[in-house]
Amino acid sequence: MEALDLHCQMILEEYREALPTLQKQRDEILRILKEAMDRNGIVVTTIEARVKTEESLAGKLALKGSKYGTLSDITDLVGARIVTYYTDDVDRIASMAEQLFEIDWQNSVDKRMLHQLDSFGYNSLHYVCRLPGYDLRFELQLRTTLQHAWAAINHDTGYKSGIEIPREYMRRMNRLAGLLEMADDEFSRIRMEITDYRRRVQKLVQNGKLDDVLLDGDTFRSYLQIRPLESLNKRIAAINQAEIQEMPLIRYLRVLIALQCKTLGDVDRLIKQYSEDAYLLARHQLGNTDIDIISSAIGLQNICIVCVLSTGGGKIGLERFFDAINGHNTQNAALAELTYKQALNLPFMKQ
Repeated sequence: MEALDLHCQMILEEYREALPTLQKQRDEILRILKEAMDRNGIVVTTIEARVKTEESLAGKLALKGSKYGTLSDITDLVGARIVTYYTDDVDRIASMAEQLFEIDWQNSVDKRMLHQLDSFGYNSLHYVCRLPGYDLRFELQLRTTLQHAWAAINHDTGYKSGIEIPREYMRRMNRLAGLLEMADDEFSRIRMEITDYRRRVQKLVQNGKLDDVLLDGDTFRSYLQIRPLESLNKRIAAINQAEIQEMPLIRYLRVLIALQCKTLGDVDRLIKQYSEDAYLLARHQLGNTDIDIISSAIGLQNICIVCVLSTGGGKIGLERFFDAINGHNTQNAALAELTYKQALNLPFMKQ
C-alpha cells in the first residue's frame, strides 16, 4: 500500500480519536435494530454491525482520499446489515429504519431499482443514516438471504478479483442469478398466499362453515381459537373445583385424523357426539380423588377415549391412542388397562 499523504493521515488520526465513539455507535445501532425486530415480530437471518478497521480505512483513503474533506464525509465507518428471509420484509424493515434514524436520501441507493442483468446479488437497499446523538453517519444494508448468499458466492468465484471471467461462466452465473431471483419472489408470494389462506380459514371457522375447511395443523389451531372444548373442560373441572392448566392440543391432530376426521366439521361433530360420555368418564376418574389441577387436554382426551372404546377399539385401541399422544413407552399399556377398567361400567360401553 502506498504511503498516505498528509491530508489522509489527518483523517486517519481523526478516526483513531473517534474509534471509541464509533464502537459505542455500533453497539447502539445493534440494540435499536434488534429491539425493533422483536417489537414488530420480524424474524431475520442476521443482524450485524461492524466498525471499519484502521487497515480498511487506510486502503480506502489510499484509493480515493482526495474525495473526503474530513472523517465525517466517510459514510461507512460503521456499517450495519440485516439479512431477511423474504423480499417484502426488506421494505418493511426499511420503513422502520426511516422512523428510527435520520436518512441521508441523497447518498442512499436502492440497488433493486437498477434492474441490471447481473445485479441480483447486489440488489440490496443501502441507507446512509444518522443515529440521533451522533455526528458521524453509518450505512445500513438490507437484503434477502438468497441475495446475500449469491453476493458471497459471486465474490468467491472471482467477480471482484480483477481477473476477467470467461463469458461462458458468466452466462451460467447469470442464469443462476435469474433462478434465485425467481425463487426469492416466489417465497414471498407463497408466504402471502399462505397468510391469505389462514385468514380465509379463520373467517370460515368464525362463520361456522366448518365442513368447508380441511383438517390440518393450521386449520386445527384456528378451530381451537374458538375454544370448542371450554364448556366441557369447565364441567370436568367443577367435579373437584379444580384449576384448569392450559396445555397444547396439537398432538391430538394425528389421533383425530386416525379417527376419520377429514374436516373441522368432522371434529366438531365428534366433540358434540361424545362430550357427555367424556364428562361421565371424567367424573368416574376424578370423583373419588382430591385432584385440584387438571389439564385443558382432558376434555379432548376423554372424547377420543370414548370414541375408541365405543367403536370397538378396546384395550389395544387405547394403547395405540396413548402411544400417539405420549410417544411409545411401556407405561401406555398399563394406562390403557386402567382407563379400560374405569370405563367398563359406563353407559357408552354397553351400547
